Amino acid sequence: MISPELSIVQILPQADRVVLVARPKAMETCCPCCGRRTRRVHSHYMRRLTDLPWQGRVVEIRLHARRFRCANSQCPRRIFTERLPETVQPKARRTARLGESQLAIGFAVGGEPGSRLSDRLAMPVSGDTLLRMIRAAGFEPPEAPRVVGIDDWAWRKGQRYGTIICDLERNRVLDLLPDRNADTVASWLERHPGIEVIARDRAGVYAEGARRGAPDATQVADRWHLLQNLGEALRLAVGRHRKAVSAAGKAMASEMAGNAEAEPEPPVETSSKLDCLRQSRRNQRSEFYAEILQLREAGLSPRQIAPRIGMNVRTVERWLAAGGEPEHRRPPSRSVLMDPFRDYLEKRWEEGQHNGLQLWTEIKHRGFEGSRATVYRWTAARKERSSTTPPNSRWRPPSRRNCAWLLSEDPTSLDEQTKRFLHHLHENAPELSIAGELARRFAAVIRGDDDAGLEQWIADATGSELASLAAGIGRDIEAVRAAITQPWSTSPVEGQINRLKTIKRQMYGRAAYPLLRSRLLAAA
Repeated sequence: MISPELSIVQILPQADRVVLVARPKAMETCCPCCGRRTRRVHSHYMRRLTDLPWQGRVVEIRLHARRFRCANSQCPRRIFTERLPETVQPKARRTARLGESQLAIGFAVGGEPGSRLSDRLAMPVSGDTLLRMIRAAGFEPPEAPRVVGIDDWAWRKGQRYGTIICDLERNRVLDLLPDRNADTVASWLERHPGIEVIARDRAGVYAEGARRGAPDATQVADRWHLLQNLGEALRLAVGRHRKAVSAAGKAMASEMAGNAEAEPEPPVETSSKLDCLRQSRRNQRSEFYAEILQLREAGLSPRQIAPRIGMNVRTVERWLAAGGEPEHRRPPSRSVLMDPFRDYLEKRWEEGQHNGLQLWTEIKHRGFEGSRATVYRWTAARKERSSTTPPNSRWRPPSRRNCAWLLSEDPTSLDEQTKRFLHHLHENAPELSIAGELARRFAAVIRGDDDAGLEQWIADATGSELASLAAGIGRDIEAVRAAITQPWSTSPVEGQINRLKTIKRQMYGRAAYPLLRSRLLAAA
């Protein structure tokens, strides 16, 4: 059945489509201007409409439409075309139900992909038409939200961000804003009065926007972001004491070797070119950091230092906060290209062939497609395994991230080896011992439901390695208190951001913000 407003007069099968000849059933209609009903037909004309397909074939409706004369002599509209609201919109070339199906395809996959899918479903439409339909689509206004979550999302990570706002009670997206700006957020909140709770991250932009747009709402800082801030503060503290970490690692290695005064074993021979390259880059980073310190002592800000060094502003800030240039440590990698040849290489190694170039030449004749550097890395690792150096003397301290994690862990849950390392670390840097204790206290407060110890923690941390974190908590203390005592968080918002990322990556950047917003709201 096409529509209750039409009756089928004739069916004309054709090679590529099915043509239906139809007429309106009603004998009278209403004037769209004055609403007066009339039966006075002025003339007829043929209207061609596309409808939903039948058996994989395009359906075309040839509608014998009518023009009517208005029965109201005072109406400015003397002649009008017949309206069929359940079948087709005025001036449209597709039926309403076909338009709904094509719009759903456009919302699901976008313009050009939607056009290709529509062609396969015998509902041909161009990508540009789908985009116009999406832009023109309207959305029912959502119910007035009471609890909202605000977070940012990346147009391009590290460079350009937008804002997403969600209803936390109904778990749906309310709106997508094109930038991360306090004025934009405040303007949106002013247009939606009645919001009582705003869950957000620690960004000052959203705190200011919420303060201006909804001054009576309770702001709730997200617990996960608070713990993330704690971890970052601990990593910076460890970075400022990395000499102490290195000293603790050496003490630990000496202790595990069984003789702290033993002479060091000769270093394991590795690829000389690779070692030279790594040492060159290490020296270059040291020179950059020394130059950054000189410019900093001269009174220049990180924003002024960055273009002179040729680095990013954020990188300069991180190096200054860490107290030195980063020490890059690559984990050992395993090449899948080597797997079919490992038995052969082990056999040749046991026979006494330790030359990397010769081994590479031999396995290359056997079908190896990797580079010489891959074989050199294997020989270096094999020499290290077969060296006479006691394994314990090659013990290396944990990375900065792992060290910060160990400081925040309950000491009773750590193994003996880790406890001995932390003992040496605390002897070399007592400040890190205090920072670890403060970190455990703060995590316990955030994970609990009582904010009684928050102010005392801020006072205790003010003169410690976590002073910067304590100062930030003090400025945002009401939102942090609400994070402890209230159940709201931005976790549902993060889930919606994952959906947003999926839609954004499907679109290949086409049609920009309006299309992305429409598709996300349609998905919600």
